[in-house]
Amino acid sequence: MSDLSRVRLLDKTSPPHIATLILLSGLQAMAMNVFLPSLPTMGAHFGTTAAVMGLSVGIYLAASAVIQLLAGPVADNIGRRPVILGALAIFCLATLGCIYAPSLALFMVFRMIQAFAVVGMVLGRAVVRDMVPMEEAGSRIAYVTMGMAVVPMLAPALGGALDQAFGWQANFWLLLAAGVALTALAWADLGETGTRRGLTMRAQFGEYPELLRSPRFWGYCLAGAFAGGAFFSYLGGAPFVGTEIYGLSPARLGVYFGAPAVGYLLGNWLSGLLSTRVGINPLVLTGVSILTAAMAVSLGLTLAGRDTAETFFGLITFVGLGNGLAIPTATAGLLSVRPHLAGTASGVGGAVMIGGGAALSAVAGLALGPGTGPYPLILLMGGSAACGILAMLVVIRRERQLGL
Repeated sequence: MSDLSRVRLLDKTSPPHIATLILLSGLQAMAMNVFLPSLPTMGAHFGTTAAVMGLSVGIYLAASAVIQLLAGPVADNIGRRPVILGALAIFCLATLGCIYAPSLALFMVFRMIQAFAVVGMVLGRAVVRDMVPMEEAGSRIAYVTMGMAVVPMLAPALGGALDQAFGWQANFWLLLAAGVALTALAWADLGETGTRRGLTMRAQFGEYPELLRSPRFWGYCLAGAFAGGAFFSYLGGAPFVGTEIYGLSPARLGVYFGAPAVGYLLGNWLSGLLSTRVGINPLVLTGVSILTAAMAVSLGLTLAGRDTAETFFGLITFVGLGNGLAIPTATAGLLSVRPHLAGTASGVGGAVMIGGGAALSAVAGLALGPGTGPYPLILLMGGSAACGILAMLVVIRRERQLGL
């Protein structure tokens, strides 16, 4: 059933090379955070504050969630290739709009349109599921999502250097160059892997209930979303914990802040190595269990007064490890519940993860304050991970009932 033997780089008559899918996944991550060091200078340019400019991250995530819901069914109907190429073209035009936007309002509009970059990530996962069976898909998706781990580690540093040398617009020129290059690469390499189903869009969206009524789909979807929710909570609360509770300097916080990415890379590698040998369900359950255990240890150390910045952020590495094991394998699972709706499933799963993650990130930021200590963040992360265990147990129980 696997199409991997037919893959030829830069041959659009064959399925796409995994390098193309990794780069498509990385574009979304780069667009999300490469310009973060430029927020103060961008605020000065548009006559506002860095905090207001920071809303450009939130609206990007919100628009990404909506676009994912729409892109999946469209791609299930007309194919992966035209939707990805169209989204890349829109992304390039929106990036040009960000560069030349005459006002903050127009910049924010173009920033929302830039969220079409998420289509490459969402449909890249569906492409993998088109090409290989479920267990192998978990392995391939793990490698594809490595781009989402590496890019956030490198992009802000590059963006800061570009801003210092050439101004904030240089970050968006970099995104435009990446978008154009990826469009050319996808045009040459991205062979169609989906099957045109000949349904109207109304009929296509009418198949949503078939997917949404599946307990297995929701189990995989929520297991991945709760695992990701622990990480998004960390994004919302870790800057406060690092600076206000542990007294870290900005430079030291920047080094410690990357702890999850190290674990995520290792978890992705292990998922790619073990998915076909161990199976999807054990890896997802192991991943969310590692997350929960790490937060339990962190809570115990804090209650005992033995916590330090090193213990807190060191244990966060295991959050990344758990995510690296759980998220790609849970994604492979939700794509496989109804293979003919893989694009739709990828869109819904991604929207739930990003939408829920954005909410948990906001809750973490609001829950922390003077005198709270790190407890709200630890409990939120641990609670989210524990919910991931429950979701995965639902999947395992359902598969036993079905005799799978």
